[in-house]
Amino acid sequence: MEKVKNYISETMEEMRFKVSWPSYSELQKSSVLVLVGSLVFAVVVGAVDLVYKETLEFFYNQF
Repeated sequence: MEKVKNYISETMEEMRFKVSWPSYSELQKSSVLVLVGSLVFAVVVGAVDLVYKETLEFFYNQF
């Protein structure tokens, strides 16, 4: 049990003093970048899905 307490204590100390946390403006910029990237990815996946759907409908309607 002492090892667990020691691990938790060391982890808390490292999180307080050794980790460099981003500033609020850096977090905002990163969040906007993730949002824009997600939207672009969703549009690309949607376009590919639409192309596949239309291609398969065209193919199946030929028979």
